[in-house]
Amino acid sequence: MRYAILTFGCKVNQYESNAISNDMTAEGFIKTELPEEADVVIINSCTVTETGSKKVCHEIRRLKGRNSDVIIVLTGCFSQAFPEEAMKSGADIICGTADRRRIPSYIKNYSNSMPENLVTDTPEAYEEVNFSNTTGKTRAFIKIEDGCDRFCSYCIIPYARGRVRSRSLDSIKAEVEACVRDGHKEIVLVGINLSCYGKDTGLTLADAVEAVAGFEGIERVRLSSLEPELLDEAMINRLSRVKKLCPHFHLSLQSGSDGTLKRMNRHYTTDEYYEIVCNLRKAFDNPAITTDIMVGFPGETEEEFRESLAFAEKVGFGKIHVFTYSIRKGTAAEKRTDHIPEAVKQQRYKEMTELDKKLHSRFLNSQVGTIQPVLVQKRTSPDYASGLTPNYTSVRIYGSNAKKHDIINVKIIGAEEEYCSGEETV
Repeated sequence: MRYAILTFGCKVNQYESNAISNDMTAEGFIKTELPEEADVVIINSCTVTETGSKKVCHEIRRLKGRNSDVIIVLTGCFSQAFPEEAMKSGADIICGTADRRRIPSYIKNYSNSMPENLVTDTPEAYEEVNFSNTTGKTRAFIKIEDGCDRFCSYCIIPYARGRVRSRSLDSIKAEVEACVRDGHKEIVLVGINLSCYGKDTGLTLADAVEAVAGFEGIERVRLSSLEPELLDEAMINRLSRVKKLCPHFHLSLQSGSDGTLKRMNRHYTTDEYYEIVCNLRKAFDNPAITTDIMVGFPGETEEEFRESLAFAEKVGFGKIHVFTYSIRKGTAAEKRTDHIPEAVKQQRYKEMTELDKKLHSRFLNSQVGTIQPVLVQKRTSPDYASGLTPNYTSVRIYGSNAKKHDIINVKIIGAEEEYCSGEETV
């Protein structure tokens, strides 16, 4: 049987889809990149927003409309958080964020008669996956944590992913060894709430970073999105001693207003957040601080929005992912009665996006004149190659014969809208 996998959502989902693919191939299924040609399509779903869930359901209807005989396996956060809705989606096999290693057997045993609900409770311990056959890309993503205990008032993820569960250091090291054999030089650590790594096992995120950085052949370790409140000064100083750790920190802010943060059930104030940023800039050379900011959260006044704008400018983010609040069924925020009109949300989105463009341009221009080690990701055209600096600045490298996976010194000579340009130097 031929199978295809469609992945919605975050880097964790992408990692898990790769693991599912490894299991499917090991069980004799043949992978195709074209869902329309597949006998089985596995959809790894996202449910962070209601729009994400709707996209999943639309894709199921589209695939069934083209081929009514195709077997659709729906897995991931949407089916875990909303199993009843998932049963109405048109999928044939519905499982959640647990027991995904059983998907090949689910398919083999499927009777093709009616939808099967195989969603179980989220596990209490970290679930190991088949991580063999890494993707061959320049950067390898390694999942080290699952679950979240924070229960922000707008977020459904704790219900979709369960509580914090951390992967063992021995398991992490085994996957790093495989990545080294595949020629990877940069490892990106990912998790649902990465900052909480080790909370359940007596370890910390620094333990994982140090373990990965200890491998010969790995030249860079990078962290994905972080919750800020667990990055105290001692942790930051310890991380700064890991010279392979890339100085790029995506610290999810959500709002620059203390009033809004409190309603969101975020676990820090703007003063505490700013102190973390200052500590990072003191401990790391030329770091990039990026973030997420939500506009139009229920009850957000015009004054609070202005506070959020002012705070973002004060921090001087290298990049802001701006998004508008959307109601998520099953969350505390859904029940609020002070929702913001859509037109107001869109205006605030426009203003925050304009600030993002200004700050991003300022950051890129601050890199001009520096010499950066750049990991070459691909030869984009005959004229230049593309790569990333340690602080996640995208660079076009001119006048170089560098190949994919090479790390070369590049002098940054210019800044464009979304990237810097540079030339290889000794």
